[in-house]
Amino acid sequence: MTLVADIHTHTIASGHAYGTIREMASAAAEAGLELLGISDHAPGIPGTCHPFYFANFSAVPRTLSGIQLILGSEVNVLDDGKLSLEDRFMSLLDYAIAGIHLNCYHDQGRKKNTENLISCMKHPKVSFVSHPDSNLIPLDYDALTDACLEYHVALEVNESSLREPESRPGCHENYRTMLALCRAKGVYVITSSDAHDPSQVGHLERCAALLEEACFPRELVLTASKERILSFIGC
Repeated sequence: MTLVADIHTHTIASGHAYGTIREMASAAAEAGLELLGISDHAPGIPGTCHPFYFANFSAVPRTLSGIQLILGSEVNVLDDGKLSLEDRFMSLLDYAIAGIHLNCYHDQGRKKNTENLISCMKHPKVSFVSHPDSNLIPLDYDALTDACLEYHVALEVNESSLREPESRPGCHENYRTMLALCRAKGVYVITSSDAHDPSQVGHLERCAALLEEACFPRELVLTASKERILSFIGC
C-alpha cells in the first residue's frame, strides 16, 4: 500500500525533537510524500512550546520543498478528560491529534481511560487519536471505535510504537484488535511516523506491513490519499 501523507510529526518546537519545519519538509520530499502535517506537542509535555506558537501559524508557508503542509498539534488528554490546549488556540489549528502521554496522565484503568479519551474526541478540532496501543494505558477498543464513528475521528497506527515496542508494550496485539474492529465497522485509520527527527519522516514500512497483514482496506486508510485526508479534516 502506498502511503502519501505523514501528519503526526514533531519539530524542535516540541522540545525533544531535532528538526526544523524546513528540514522536515525536505525529508518528506525525499521520502516521496505529498502531504506533511506538523503536530508539535501542546502544553503538558516537558519543554514544549508556549501556546502562542500555534497563534502564529499564518507566518508558515503552506508549501515547502514542493510538499503541502498542514499545521496542527498533538494535544494531551488530561486526567479529568480535558484537553491541554485552550479553545482559543485549538481554533487556530488545521487539526488536532488527541493523545495520552504518561508525562501528564495517570492510568485510570480501561474504562476511565477510554471515557477520558472519548471526552476529548468530542472537540470539533480533534480528528485523530495518537498511538492508542499501549498496555500501560489500556483502552476499550470496541467503545473507542464506536466513538470514532460518532465523532468523525480516525485512529492512528504509529510507526514509532512498532519500531520500539518495548516503549508501548502490547502494541502489536492491540493494533490487531483495533484494526479488526475498524475494518468491521468502517472506521478510518491514519499511519504516522511520529517523527522526532527528519530521518524518520515518511518511513512507514512497519505500518504498511501491519495493514497488509490485517488485510485492511485501502479506502479506510486516510494517509493513502492526500485528498481524502484533507477532506476528512475540512481543509
